[in-house]
Amino acid sequence: MLTTLALLVATVVSLGLAVLPGAYPIPTSGVLDVLFGGAGDNPAWRTVVLDIRLSRICLSWLVGAGLAGAGVVFQGLLRNPLADPFTLGVSSGGAFGASLAITLGLAGSSGLFGLGALPFAALLGALGALCAVIALGRIGGKLRRETLVLAGIVVSTFLSACISLFKALNEESVSAIVFWIMGSLQGRGWEHVYLMLPYFLAGFALMTMHARELDLLSLGETQARQLGVRTTRTRIALLTGAGLVTAAGVAVAGVIGFVGLVVPHMVRLALGAEHRPLLLNSALLGGLLLVWSDVAARAILPGGAELPVGVITALLGGPFFCFLLRVKRGQET
Repeated sequence: MLTTLALLVATVVSLGLAVLPGAYPIPTSGVLDVLFGGAGDNPAWRTVVLDIRLSRICLSWLVGAGLAGAGVVFQGLLRNPLADPFTLGVSSGGAFGASLAITLGLAGSSGLFGLGALPFAALLGALGALCAVIALGRIGGKLRRETLVLAGIVVSTFLSACISLFKALNEESVSAIVFWIMGSLQGRGWEHVYLMLPYFLAGFALMTMHARELDLLSLGETQARQLGVRTTRTRIALLTGAGLVTAAGVAVAGVIGFVGLVVPHMVRLALGAEHRPLLLNSALLGGLLLVWSDVAARAILPGGAELPVGVITALLGGPFFCFLLRVKRGQET
């Protein structure tokens, strides 16, 4: 409980502090005036603070929270500590959809709600990949973790090959595809928040509702059935929930790695393996991690240039995951 309260306080403080830095210089007092309705009648400041910075921060928190929560579910469902939101090919599906849109020249065309066609293509690709994995992994009416992993590998490998084909067929689109795959929040606004929010809420509701069954599934297939869990239906519900938040995150931000892999391990070390608190606290910590990673991505390069936020999470997540492995090995010996 104390950990959750601490993460909630850190989230509120971070959302406030992350609004302050940016390429367009605004004094701290001006930012506070805009946020709290004081002398915030400067239209340029209001646009920068509310429409550009705050929307981007809220989106980065949603994406980070979604990826971390989905990581908890995938690791528990597949009973694999190396599983993350991209293990079952959902990210490859999103990358496939985005690459197809870029190759066909649809990236700049208009879609729905003022958004371009690119995020919708990525969303459709990610959801299509999830449906394909569930269909391929279901054998004899049962959905087992071994077949799910194999189906995810098959779908991911096939779609990755398709992306390579797109690059080979249209060399002009290679840089755009590679930049999108690296993950970035540059140029995202409230319309992207509105696109992701329904999938985030629906996905988290599904995952939270079945957290208790996930605890029992972690004991093993036979034990879970003996305790009354309808394993196939529960797996489909959990996969759908985790897949929804992952697909929406990939659609609006590209492929951002390591958040869903590392954050659940960090929280599990502190709080244990019960999935309901693990899900909530991992979401809070994942949101915090991506907010500050995005701030770093905007601050490192001079002249207003930005790094893809996926580069920052990889630089942070790789060494930290090695540290976690050493800690776990030390606990086992």
